[in-house]
Amino acid sequence: MSPPENSNGGTSAAAPSEPAPPAKPSSKGKKKDEKKDDDLSEEDQALKEQLELYVVRAQDTDPGVQKLALESMRQEIRSATSSMTSVPKPLKFLRPHYGTLKSYFDIMPESELKKYMADILSVLALTMSVEGERESLRYRLLGSEGDIGSWGHEYVRNLAGEIAQEFQKRQGEDMPIDALMELVQQIVSFHMKHNAEPEAVDLLMEVEDLDLLVEHVDSTNYKRACLYLTSMSRFHPAPDDQLALDIAYTIYMKFEDLANALRIALLLDNKSIQYVKQVYTATDDLTLKKQFSYIIARHGLALEIDDEIAADENDKEMLQEIVNNTKLSEGYLTLARDIEVMEAKSPEDIYKVTCILLLSCLWSAFLVHEVYNRIMLTLRNLQVHLIDGRGASSSLDSARQNLAATFVNAFVNAGFGQDKLMTAPSDSSSSGSSGNWLFKNKEHGKASAAASLGMILLWDTDSGLAQLDKYLHSNDTHVVAGALLGIGVVTCGVKNDCDPAMAILMEYVNKDDSNIRIGAILGLGIAYAGSQKDELRVQLSAILGDPQATLEVLVFTAVALGLVFVGSCNEEIAQSIIFFLMERSEAELAEPIIRLLPVALGLLYLGKQESVEATAEVAKTFDEKIRKYCDVTLMSLAYAGTGNVLKVQKLLGICSQHLDKGETHQGPAVLGIALIAMSEELGAEMAIRSLERLLQYGEQNIRRAVPLALGVLCISNPKVNVMDTLSRLSHDADADVSMAAIISLGLIGAGTNNARIAGMLRNLSSYYYKEAAHLFCVRIAQGLVHLGKGLLTLSPYHSDRFLLSPMALGGIVTVLHACLDMKSTILGKYHYILYIIVLAMQPRMLLTVDEDLKPLPVPVRVGQAVDVVGQAGRPKTITGFQTHTTPVLLAAGERAELATDKYIPLTSTLEGFVILKKNPEYHEE
Repeated sequence: MSPPENSNGGTSAAAPSEPAPPAKPSSKGKKKDEKKDDDLSEEDQALKEQLELYVVRAQDTDPGVQKLALESMRQEIRSATSSMTSVPKPLKFLRPHYGTLKSYFDIMPESELKKYMADILSVLALTMSVEGERESLRYRLLGSEGDIGSWGHEYVRNLAGEIAQEFQKRQGEDMPIDALMELVQQIVSFHMKHNAEPEAVDLLMEVEDLDLLVEHVDSTNYKRACLYLTSMSRFHPAPDDQLALDIAYTIYMKFEDLANALRIALLLDNKSIQYVKQVYTATDDLTLKKQFSYIIARHGLALEIDDEIAADENDKEMLQEIVNNTKLSEGYLTLARDIEVMEAKSPEDIYKVTCILLLSCLWSAFLVHEVYNRIMLTLRNLQVHLIDGRGASSSLDSARQNLAATFVNAFVNAGFGQDKLMTAPSDSSSSGSSGNWLFKNKEHGKASAAASLGMILLWDTDSGLAQLDKYLHSNDTHVVAGALLGIGVVTCGVKNDCDPAMAILMEYVNKDDSNIRIGAILGLGIAYAGSQKDELRVQLSAILGDPQATLEVLVFTAVALGLVFVGSCNEEIAQSIIFFLMERSEAELAEPIIRLLPVALGLLYLGKQESVEATAEVAKTFDEKIRKYCDVTLMSLAYAGTGNVLKVQKLLGICSQHLDKGETHQGPAVLGIALIAMSEELGAEMAIRSLERLLQYGEQNIRRAVPLALGVLCISNPKVNVMDTLSRLSHDADADVSMAAIISLGLIGAGTNNARIAGMLRNLSSYYYKEAAHLFCVRIAQGLVHLGKGLLTLSPYHSDRFLLSPMALGGIVTVLHACLDMKSTILGKYHYILYIIVLAMQPRMLLTVDEDLKPLPVPVRVGQAVDVVGQAGRPKTITGFQTHTTPVLLAAGERAELATDKYIPLTSTLEGFVILKKNPEYHEE
């Protein structure tokens, strides 16, 4: 017979003829309890008395009465509701009787009733248990094996927390955990059915059984579970981070979400190639394999398409072409034509925008005579210093200004195949033909001028090699060196089965002239960055052991090896660089260029964390002049992009030391803080705050590195607070600080055409018009801000900031370390180091194509990305969107989604090249 319902909506035990009186309160709390009882409503008072009755009945000697009382109590607790701010009433009224029920439980004989009582005590322990006792879990293990979810979410959550603590204890004491794992199964199943995937994952991580997740996910929740797994992997130490990604990969493969599985595979360095091939072989859809190839090409992975991936020769050739990035130039120019920015720009066009802006101000203030006069005066001054582009002051070095114009021209017209200095015919350009412009530069300036042609023809290997070939026959060694470097730049990120860059450059690496050797070696490093070609290892390692080679040739050889084998942990190359460092004399170690050697060594371990430890130990035996510099550089590069808080703290500790000997290792430590913290938004914000403190309290060599660290933290992402800080530092009394700040303004605005930064740089060009070095930095920054006329980005992250390209980061790191001593490198004769930044250049576009890879314009919504990790349901992933037709540009922090149901994208992340296929379920209205 079921018990009758009570007024609270629960059930009660069969009412006795005379209800037993409730237990009397002690005399001490009598008045207080009476007042509490007076505050209760009639309904609550009745429930309280009813529950007190059940407590008495639960201790009855008659098993039948006991069972009815316990079942009624269970029903009351289960059916009770609660708000966010209050405890459920049955639990509240049963709290005073918790001790009584516990005492009675201890003397109860083993039976089903005792298990019922244990269930109730387990729930009561939710509010009554002493912290650390884990009574809720203890009674749960002694109770019945029913559905734990029926007791509510809060109970399950509490139980999960206690299981985690108990698991740690049992692991330490080597006790059995089988009973705990059965509960874990139930809790995970409950969480996965109730949109609480993060809690299920957290519990499984605590009990070290994440594999269990795979059998509990289904098609409705696997995406949310994997999103949480991949997001939290950034905050876990090794090997837990790799385990989380491994499980996410397994789940994506289980549900055939292959594009996302591929992204995870690229993140799992140790298993990348193996997992990538698994993704390819998991489908027979050629169109899907083309999309995979686009993702791999963007990441820069050197993948050989074999018979296992594609059996048909034509298919294999097509996929290899996409992986080799041969379609990149074509897609980039499609974007440029669509946005109508194909017309070549000259450096003067970048400099004189100031005047156009001032004229617009003039027009708006036309009636105010005094304002008119002031603006005209400013305009005349700026015309002298800006429009001419080469400055009017006789003290200015015209060759340096021409060199600056060369870089601005290269950066602004990067990848467009045409410009007004190097490619224009002589009769259509005020600056003359390419030959004329080339020889307006002096000595090593000619090398950068010739190499700029490679930047202008970026990714277009056929035209690029044809146009650079004529300079290889020049009698001027600087021109030949520049042409060789240009060959490396033009083929950067684009591979070719014929390997023309290798064939040409290898002829020159052993020439007598050191300039030519450097051009060829650096060209190889840029052209084959990340390829890990063994042929290059043999050739370049031989140069490292050449006793006749000059120091600068050897340093650039090491840098090239670091770029080619970036993140490979190649022991042979590491040993070659270590031996080379050990053999240097004190005089050689004092050379500024030697600082790039620890960078080259660090590049081999970029992002590889603990793998660097053996090399770092050996580095401690180096000469004291370079020991600390090498140690800090190795640590900062090995943990770059990992967000490792402990390493950031260690580097901050190094920055807090006061040095007397003029040691230079604090600069790399500051850069290291930025490189490690750049992996996610929160870490980057905290790093910016820390860097501002270093600006206030740090030594001078720390202050000189802070602007560069801010530049890499917000590269191609102009945040207002960082922009203001750099603007302030650009007027600093210390020349090194101000120059670093100016370059960093270019880095944070790289490829954005940011009007505010452009305005700041124009003001700075006026402010520093007598300072040749500062003006050179301003010009470089202006070129970076207008990089690719606003179509390119330097951010090493892609796929919605999920993947980090090691080649891109390697290029950025090398340039930043060179900028730590700008006067000896960028402002000296090694300005061509700036071309290494080409490794990070990528179009910031979304280009949709059909299954035949022809451009397919479709409407897309572009808006600010919203973090939806851990949110239930299907929340909006973008906010404040606008609808555009592809191809479109994507700024930092923006995300795109299709605005039509007519097509289905083959990847969930709309970036770069995205293949669309027609939706079979779509019907025109």
